[in-house]
Amino acid sequence: MNIVDSSLWLEYFSGTLKNNFIVDIIEGHSNQFVPSICIYEVYKRMLIDKDESVALSSTSFMQKATVISLTPKIAKLAAKLGKEHGLPMADSIIFATAKMYNAEIYTQDKHFEFLEQVHYFEKNA
Repeated sequence: MNIVDSSLWLEYFSGTLKNNFIVDIIEGHSNQFVPSICIYEVYKRMLIDKDESVALSSTSFMQKATVISLTPKIAKLAAKLGKEHGLPMADSIIFATAKMYNAEIYTQDKHFEFLEQVHYFEKNA
């Protein structure tokens, strides 16, 4: 299973994502989890950069995949992983979700660069 981080979702929705492999993952919803925090991050950024209509359509598309809500179990693991790896809250939740569901994370976020189960792509690569 795969988790596409908010950074790549935003690239995808802006039309600037150049990596066809990631596009295939995003468009092939059957093997994808979306942590609910990613919906928050994408919706908020789209509200700021675009408008509510774009924010709604973008996050509706994301919800075609399997959305994983923040549970107490994921929250506790996120806190532990956040402390261990020095991750911000949202990244901790995404990483904990990947751990709980044995998923691979695809991201451009440097906070994830050297973590296991992560495929990191430089932003300008």
